[in-house]
Amino acid sequence: MNVSDYDFELPESLIAQTPLLERTSSRLLVLHRQTGRVEHRVFTELEDHLQPGDTLVLNDTRVLPARLFGSKADTGAKAELLLLKRLDGDRWETLVRPGKKLHRGARIVFGPAEQPLLSATVEEEGELGARVVRFEYEGIFNELLDRLGHMPLPPYIKETLSDRERYQTVYSRNEGSAAAPTAGLHFTKEFLERLQAKGVKLCPITLHVGLGTFRPVSAETIEEHEMHAEWYSVSEESAKLLNGAKASGGRIVAVGTTSARTLETIGQRFKGGQVEACSGWTSIFIFPGYEFTMVDALLTNFHLPRSTLVMLVSALAGRENILAAYREAVEREYRFFSFGDAMFIS
Repeated sequence: MNVSDYDFELPESLIAQTPLLERTSSRLLVLHRQTGRVEHRVFTELEDHLQPGDTLVLNDTRVLPARLFGSKADTGAKAELLLLKRLDGDRWETLVRPGKKLHRGARIVFGPAEQPLLSATVEEEGELGARVVRFEYEGIFNELLDRLGHMPLPPYIKETLSDRERYQTVYSRNEGSAAAPTAGLHFTKEFLERLQAKGVKLCPITLHVGLGTFRPVSAETIEEHEMHAEWYSVSEESAKLLNGAKASGGRIVAVGTTSARTLETIGQRFKGGQVEACSGWTSIFIFPGYEFTMVDALLTNFHLPRSTLVMLVSALAGRENILAAYREAVEREYRFFSFGDAMFIS
């Protein structure tokens, strides 16, 4: 299956650079996957497409201020670190810049030059700027990170957010992500309460988003691409909610591709049987031909060409349906990607 089959024209002007002032003010494209029919709505009209008994699955991960700006200890040259995944203790998988100058043994310091608060030593080298580093510090790491770190916004967003919380969902709780589960950025607490009052159940799960989810596919065929592993967790209470939805015939509605990947991971883990509380690592890659076992509907943003995310939504709704809907979204100037508009696949 060729990656080029998931290419399409996307004007750069449609890639959203900043969040809308009001979370719920985005537009909503509704795609009926059985027929390919498209509706154009506003986000709050999602309520019309959810039914009592539906279970809305929310990824409650919280984004770390994972971008660190520092300097090489020996030369003072600028260096940048992006935390991806804690390995053990104070060892982290990271991306570094400049990758060509930060080799094994290099030490990067952060904070005041005369008395750095944090230092990182490169222990292992990987491809495309990937490094394993070990941190040294005094005090509590997360407090230092909160003090020194910056939100890891996508590279096309040039401005610094004045309010860090705008890159967090209102239901974020478990810190550990290198990127936000952006489909959830549209919700307010008040709108979620409205959905609950209608009879929609809210089911939190956790998947700590790694940048592997958003990296472009460089292989020529989909089958050659490998996903990076990401950590997930499902509580006992959430497992009961999912089992109840299946037993009652209610729909399981994933908010975002991260929730969808977590749901399908546990669907495979329990092979269609009763879901139990669990956690672990997933590198599931969903593309056309995949048979969904848990997800009945999906709320998502609009994704970039040739991305694993556009392949996932194509697996759910069909490639032709997705590409046709995307063409219409481009024609009507929907906002794409992290701070963009929303799409509901029912």
